[in-house]
Amino acid sequence: MTTSRTLTVPGARLYYEVRGAGPLLLVMGAPMAAQEFAPLADALASDHTVVTHDPRGISGSILDDPEQDSTPELRADDVAALLDALGAESADVFGSSGGAVTGLALVARHPGRVRTLVAHEPPLLELLPDVAEQRAATDDIIETFHREGVGAAWVKFMANAGFDVGGGADGAPTPPPGEPSEQDLADSARFFAHELRGTVRYVPDIPALTGGPTRVVVGVGAASAGLLTYPTSMALAELLGAAPVEFPGDHGGFLGQPEEFAGTLRRVLRGEGANGPFTR
Repeated sequence: MTTSRTLTVPGARLYYEVRGAGPLLLVMGAPMAAQEFAPLADALASDHTVVTHDPRGISGSILDDPEQDSTPELRADDVAALLDALGAESADVFGSSGGAVTGLALVARHPGRVRTLVAHEPPLLELLPDVAEQRAATDDIIETFHREGVGAAWVKFMANAGFDVGGGADGAPTPPPGEPSEQDLADSARFFAHELRGTVRYVPDIPALTGGPTRVVVGVGAASAGLLTYPTSMALAELLGAAPVEFPGDHGGFLGQPEEFAGTLRRVLRGEGANGPFTR
């Protein structure tokens, strides 16, 4: 059974869901909402109390000020407030993509609240050698959103991320099929206007990540080698001095293979097949 709840935090009301029983595990993304993680949460609920939530400004988490930017630090404080509301001193955390960046900020800002953080493919573009080009690409995506709208921005975003977005007769990338809902459009607009830049320009606090009590594990997809989040994940793993753990699928492996993904995550949380020293 899944229980839906809301929590008032500074500047927002957070929507979150609780399912299952056992050790507390937070599963999160950014901008991905709770519903996107439902298959993975269901797969884990047999032996974990799994909490998912909509990040501030996304879907059911409503902002007092719709123009407020979403930063990893703000989102980390929201997650700490969720732990307080749950009466939990600490929890395990799985964060994917922007949610992994949130998790890194959570460990740095709230020491001791996270037992194990699994940071799955965080888009930490500041760690890449071509950071200047990546900053320019991000700025171009955001400018495209303001000039041409959500669809054109997503095409540029996905192409820059390394996904095959196809091409029309004129060679231009084509947008994904299907009509987005009004909520999809609103969440996408928020992402491009108020969240993307702050997430990809986050610089992790390596001393805080390596010097505190939290075990930090970097996750990479088995099929992610051609994606932009593969080198960012490898760069973070190198800075942490521990090899990444391979998960099924690519950047969204938890969507297509939730049971297999949950199995790998369980093993990581138990410390089985622990990642050794980073080597190239």
